[in-house]
Parts: sequence; structure tokens; C-alpha cells
Amino acid sequence: MEGIKVIGFDADDTLWENETFFREAENEFAHLMQAYSEEKDVLKELYKVEMDNMPIYGYGIKAFVLSLLETATIITGGKLSSGQAEQILAIGKTMLHKPVELLDGVEEVLRFLSAKYRLIVATKGDLLDQERKLNKSGLIKYFHHIEVMSDKHPKAYLKLIKHLDILPEQFLMVGNSMKSDVIPVVEIGGFGMHIPFHTTWQHEVVESVHDSVRMVELEKLTDVLSYFKY
Repeated sequence: MEGIKVIGFDADDTLWENETFFREAENEFAHLMQAYSEEKDVLKELYKVEMDNMPIYGYGIKAFVLSLLETATIITGGKLSSGQAEQILAIGKTMLHKPVELLDGVEEVLRFLSAKYRLIVATKGDLLDQERKLNKSGLIKYFHHIEVMSDKHPKAYLKLIKHLDILPEQFLMVGNSMKSDVIPVVEIGGFGMHIPFHTTWQHEVVESVHDSVRMVELEKLTDVLSYFKY
């Protein structure tokens, strides 16, 4: 791809597995609440609470646990016991201690591209947790800059690009979310590569996508190399 100077990578479910752990935690929470409500209703209420809380708490495991506690309080009619609260907190702590499992081909791709381009991480989530995962991953050596964003919208990407001292058309974003990683970058004149993960959070699903020469959908991360090996 001609003219690209900086390549940004999403972290969760692009470099390493993440969403699977949230689904496991949701199922564990639903099981904990099974005496009060059916699983589908528990998950429906949890999603509503998460969406209401997002402007306040943002993204990440800590925000998720706060939403679990609030949802449990609602479902139990304000009768959440200290034991149940401890179980919910334990769910969050278990998530925070999950190993960092790199997805296939990650290091191969980063090693090749970092020799020719400036690479950055542009991800959402909790700063402390994302720093922990990056340090555990062993990948930090490949990146020129780490940006943990409160949200991924066009203005946020423009601010990032200004900080990088490049033009939008010199930026390529690679990620598993069409909504967060590709569409807003394409909207400001950059390029996007979408690599779907097998599990997608409901909030990140988009109904339809307009075709653009500035975006491409790939099956796996190593397919990125076919656009740069020349």
C-alpha cells in the first residue's frame, strides 16, 4: 500500500484473545443469577446496564464488573448478598488474571512490518489492564506508540493522527471491529483492514457497511502481509 507511514493495530481480539473471556464471564454471571431470572433476561438486562454506563465508565473489565454488580442489584430487587457480591468481584479478578494468548501469526506480522513502518497500538479499554496485557504479550518492542482511547470515533482518530504528525491518508488501521477500527478511519480519509474475530460483542456489530476502496476485509491477520510484501 503506497503512501502509508503508520499502521495502527487494535489490541483485544486483533493481537490477542479477549472477547471469549467476557462471554465466559457473562455465562458465569447468568448462572449466579439463575434463581432470580432466566439466562436470556439476565444477559438482556446486563447489556442495557452496560450501554447506560458506558458514557460514565467507558470500556474494560473494571467497567464490566461495575455493570455486573448493578445488574445483580436490579435482578435481585436490591437484595444482593455480600456473598454474591464477592462472587461477582471474583469473576472480574479471574478475568484480570487471564493469560495473554496471542492470535495466530501476530508476531510474524509485527516483526515484518515494524522493519518498514511505524507501528502503534490504538485500543479501547482500561489503561492499567491494557498496559498489563501489552507487557505480558512481549509485543511492546514492535510499537512506536501506545494509545488507549476512551472511544474510537472520527474525532479521536483525527487527534491521534495529529499527534503522530501524519496525514489521514498515511494511516492504516487494522482491527477486528468494523465499527470501531475501520469505518471511522475510512471516514476521515485513512485506510482500514477488517479481520473478524469469531466472537463479536453486540455493541460492535454493524448492520451494513458501505463499500470503499479504502477498506478491505481479510480472513486472518497474516493476510495483511500480502499487501506489503513486494
